[in-house]
Amino acid sequence: MNNTNNVWFVTGGSTGFGRKLIEELLSKNIPVVATSRNLSAFDDLNISDNKNILKVQLDVTDKKSVNSAVKVALSRFNKIDVLVNNAGYGYSGSVEESEESAVRQMFETNFWGASTMIRAILPTMRKNRKGNILNITSIGGMLSVPAYGYYNASKHALEGLSKALALEVEPFGIKITNIEPGPFRTDWAGRSQFSANHSIVEYDNTPAREYEIASQKSSGMQDGSPELAAKAFIKLIDSDNQPMHFITGKNAYNRELVEIKNIQDDMFKWSAESQHLDYGDELYWL
Repeated sequence: MNNTNNVWFVTGGSTGFGRKLIEELLSKNIPVVATSRNLSAFDDLNISDNKNILKVQLDVTDKKSVNSAVKVALSRFNKIDVLVNNAGYGYSGSVEESEESAVRQMFETNFWGASTMIRAILPTMRKNRKGNILNITSIGGMLSVPAYGYYNASKHALEGLSKALALEVEPFGIKITNIEPGPFRTDWAGRSQFSANHSIVEYDNTPAREYEIASQKSSGMQDGSPELAAKAFIKLIDSDNQPMHFITGKNAYNRELVEIKNIQDDMFKWSAESQHLDYGDELYWL
């Protein structure tokens, strides 16, 4: 696909990956639908006479808002070639301490919001027999860490949905890539994160509390560059070999190598038992 002919639709465009991607697209004269719950987030962009950008108010947890945003985008550009599901936020706290209402609200954005966007945009992509969907999941969609169990669960859910979706829409020329970042200098561990009440003292000085504190302290000092990530996202779409998974950043890459090794070690250690569970294998267990 030729990027200069693509129309991009970016959710969660006010900060972080979304904002840097919008800026990079505009610098390359690539049309983009820039969305945010509050359009004032784009006031500092020098875009008064730029016909390549359409600013649209969007709340991905509101189906009417989603459908309206897509309709406005199609009215302006007649097509949407690339959907970037970037809207989302973090939630930390041990599983036992986490508040169900807050967790469900996070799922409404991180999982159901992305799902609603996908379902709203698929019809036009199917009609055009081409399209790309980039889901900003997380390395937390591939592995898990203490204090972020429910956040990891929301991203694991999106990973699973995306892998099934990729098989379903391949006949229509639509490609799916899960973007799986580690620590990047975004608002994720700052303004875009909420925490459970630390109500159980037994979790003090445990990995759950220690990892949560370390993560929050690192906000604004992460090594990952959202500006460089934006360049990589555009390169992915312009590639003939677009991956299902894009491990984003050195930190995520190294951690995923360890995760893969741990899975392989478990498989090999228990391979005999795993492979003797069919009818006819009864003698193995005597």
